[in-house]
Amino acid sequence: MLPTSPLFPAFRLRAASLALSAVVLTGCMSLAPAPDTPPLPVPEAWPAHLGSGTDGAHAGELAWQAYFTDPLLQRLIETALENNRDLRVAALRVEEASATFRIQRSDRFPAMGVGAQGGRARVPGDLNMSGRSQVGGEYRAEVGLTTWELDLWGRIRNLEDAALQTWLASDAARQAVHLALIAQVADGYLGLREIDERVAIARQTVTTREESYRIFRRRVEVGSTSKLDLTQVQTLLNQAQALLTQLEQARTTQLHALALLVGADPGPLPAKAPFDETTVLAELRAGLPSELLVSRPDIISAEHQLRASDAHIGAARAAFLPRIALTGSFGTASSDLNGLFDSGSRAWTFMPTLSLPIFDGGRRRANLELSEVRRDIAVAGYEKTIQTAFREVADALSAKHWLAEQLTIQRANLEAQSERARLAKLRYDNGSAAFLEVLDAQRDLLDAGQQLVQARRALLSSQVALYAALGGGTLAASNEVDGATSTPASIPSTR
Repeated sequence: MLPTSPLFPAFRLRAASLALSAVVLTGCMSLAPAPDTPPLPVPEAWPAHLGSGTDGAHAGELAWQAYFTDPLLQRLIETALENNRDLRVAALRVEEASATFRIQRSDRFPAMGVGAQGGRARVPGDLNMSGRSQVGGEYRAEVGLTTWELDLWGRIRNLEDAALQTWLASDAARQAVHLALIAQVADGYLGLREIDERVAIARQTVTTREESYRIFRRRVEVGSTSKLDLTQVQTLLNQAQALLTQLEQARTTQLHALALLVGADPGPLPAKAPFDETTVLAELRAGLPSELLVSRPDIISAEHQLRASDAHIGAARAAFLPRIALTGSFGTASSDLNGLFDSGSRAWTFMPTLSLPIFDGGRRRANLELSEVRRDIAVAGYEKTIQTAFREVADALSAKHWLAEQLTIQRANLEAQSERARLAKLRYDNGSAAFLEVLDAQRDLLDAGQQLVQARRALLSSQVALYAALGGGTLAASNEVDGATSTPASIPSTR
């Protein structure tokens, strides 16, 4: 046991007092601007003609599994969330920001270390008073406190807060990529189902026209009809066959695009027909534009970036003020290794430093101006993100309203074209109309069927876009991870 020293209690008392003062002082001041979110640069409500209404589910609280109920689509989305490279990169960005935050956070705490050193030296006789050469040594073992800055003006704390806000922003950006991926997979799947239905219609048309061509060719052989009618039937058949090949190529391309989104082999995707409005998704209510601030992950990310820029301003302002740093050590020292822990070998150092910047060629002023300009950029980016979100919701609401009207019209048009084709065939069979009238009716009937399928897909795609524009599932996902220690939400603010 080391013997007591009258100096040691005094040293411990002074060190404890200084440490306590440092802890108190480090929480006293911050030079960062007060949090001030800009007002919404959009109207307070959606345009009345969009029919946003108040009925329906809240998109942010509706998980994607509850919105997209198709089992095959759910399997594709789950595979995409596991394998998509863009989402993987976004998740790694979150881990990168987390590590950066922890590095910056460590600056608030003193760094302690244990060290030992020893050495021997020979001094020639002509360099000392005795005229004889001497051999001596010094050995030390100590616990040291490296240079620790007292954060009197909040510089370190603001840098930590900036790193935290950057972490939160990157996590919100990951959520935005997550939501965008779900919407892209859903829309790609709807595109595939649309092509499947159009292919089914085209194949049925090709089969029907092949039979018609066979019948008319037999009629030409027996002389009951002209070769012109046969040529017209062949033209219709060729058109249907060309459309079918185009659709088959489009299906292959759509399947490749879907596989890229999924990030892995999507497996067998059999054609599913019919593709119609029976697959209508859940009704969503738009709410108010202000609700986007808490449900849209891209807006949340932009707000955290704004807070980070405020913290950088506080750190830049603190750079103009004096800095106080503490350095010290406590241990033992002796000229002889054997006496390193003997009585009276106790040694300590305590060295506070004060530095006051006087001239640096305008570096600190320019750094402050840079921080202020970057905050203005963050404000503009935040406002633009809100405006973009407002437009996306408005466009989705408008598309949903007018596409529903178009679908009704296309359905009525298909019924009319079907009746026209039937009547034209009857007129031709009775000899009261030319076959060209039948051909025109059949061609228009095929076009009407294709347009109806396209209108159905467009309506469903508008519902997918509305779900994504309203921040679908964001609040539900936040509730699932609330309280998890591995998420940025569990880290308290440093302000």
